Amino acid sequence: MFEKMQRAFWKALTPDLVVDEPKVIPQSVAGLAANIVAALGGVDNLKSQKAVALTRVRVELRDVARVDRQALTAAGIPGVMTLDGGVVHLITGLQA
Repeated sequence: MFEKMQRAFWKALTPDLVVDEPKVIPQSVAGLAANIVAALGGVDNLKSQKAVALTRVRVELRDVARVDRQALTAAGIPGVMTLDGGVVHLITGLQA
């Protein structure tokens, strides 16, 4: 916390000398919104994705533990089904 305050202090005094921290911008993938990709653990966690039905998207992940189910619900995904081998089905309704 002290480091953030110190950085803000020096940034205020010398704005052109203190480098801003890079901000991570969520990236979207074809067929998936940026907030859904972020909830799945980011672009680097996705192996593949494919709409398999009108109401379902099949996603293969590198690490299933990085999935944030609350963020998926907030992004409008009402159901998540986790299968073996890093496969996750996103039940999207008619939005797939």
